[in-house]
Amino acid sequence: MAAPPDMELSPALSLELLPTDPLLLILSFLDYRDLVSCCYLNRRLNQLSSHDPLWKRHCKKYWLITEEEKTRRNQGWRAIFISTYSDLGRYIQYYATLKKAWDDLEQYLGQWCPRMIGSLKESVREEDLDAVEAQIHCKLPDDYRCSFRIHNGQKLVVPGLMGSMALSNHYRSEDLLDIDTAAGGFQQRLGLKQCLPLTFCIHTGLSQYMALESVEGRNKYEIFYQCPDQMARNPSAIVMFITGTSYLEWFTSYVNKVVTGGYPIIRDQIFRYVHDKDCVATTEDITVSVSTSFLPELSSVHPPHYFFTYRIRIEMSKDALPENICQLESRYWRITNAKGDVEEVQGPGVVGEFPVISPGKVYEYTSCTTFTTTSGYMEGYYTFHCLSNKDRFFNVTIPRFHMVCPTFKVSTA
Repeated sequence: MAAPPDMELSPALSLELLPTDPLLLILSFLDYRDLVSCCYLNRRLNQLSSHDPLWKRHCKKYWLITEEEKTRRNQGWRAIFISTYSDLGRYIQYYATLKKAWDDLEQYLGQWCPRMIGSLKESVREEDLDAVEAQIHCKLPDDYRCSFRIHNGQKLVVPGLMGSMALSNHYRSEDLLDIDTAAGGFQQRLGLKQCLPLTFCIHTGLSQYMALESVEGRNKYEIFYQCPDQMARNPSAIVMFITGTSYLEWFTSYVNKVVTGGYPIIRDQIFRYVHDKDCVATTEDITVSVSTSFLPELSSVHPPHYFFTYRIRIEMSKDALPENICQLESRYWRITNAKGDVEEVQGPGVVGEFPVISPGKVYEYTSCTTFTTTSGYMEGYYTFHCLSNKDRFFNVTIPRFHMVCPTFKVSTA
């Protein structure tokens, strides 16, 4: 509808006439890409988008820059964002997540596994990563590259950063390989074509590999343990136990499990036992809890042989009466595989020992079992006798705990 002839139209509101504070508030909601774009629209937006406090949020969000770091650098927020972006800009979608994971891990190790801190290597340069790509003739994923711009893995030492496992006659401790060692182990042989090792155990030779291309039945960037197909005539036939779908997911999920106490620290090492919080049973004053782990290096799919280890914790309440001190006499197990087949085991003590449990005391031990199916569960009870009354025997429940093999696939080589 046309305006009446006698009505005077208001002049269009020009950007130049808008007050500064509302414009800065609007700009504060923009992402860094849009903030940069504003620099090219006109002179006023160029000046406003260069307002230093606008870049504080982006420095903290993408680069985890603190006030202390800013003071140390003696630079403005905008200058810090630009200089960091010029170095790490290709990793902007990964950097904050991986940097936080590394920072959390270092803080945790400093408290619980201090000698492991010294095994971490300093970051590598972009040209170092480019040289590795040229050497292996394959592109590295950006999340992997980004992690190595923060830490170049670790030295080949024990204990390994990626966790340990120990039985009476078996020990595994996985190091996170530095970029040069990983490149030296890059595979082009059938069964592991275009696979890069991420970890290595100097005791068992076990590695976790990352597929750099979708070949031989693998998805690109999938991470896995490999074991031979013992029934195949072709030595290149392998089975892959999948441990991750990308480097970012694989590394950060492991770190989260470590720093939240999901893995126990034993003798200054990270042990990769998984504890189900529901897998706890209390009988009178005694509590039994269980954690489990799958061992790919001792397992096979053909023939089916899935090896699991479990760690039992037996604890008497610190509020128990002194006369409740008791000794473990025997154990009973009911072991059920995925087909419903049941095996019963009964015998004296545990791992050759007859521990005495007193108020506040904890006894832990490790044992193992195998299944011919990919999953199964165990449950049972311990029989104790009271030391103050030798005629009193009682059973303590062992909660049912499940063991499940990781997803696996067979190489199509």
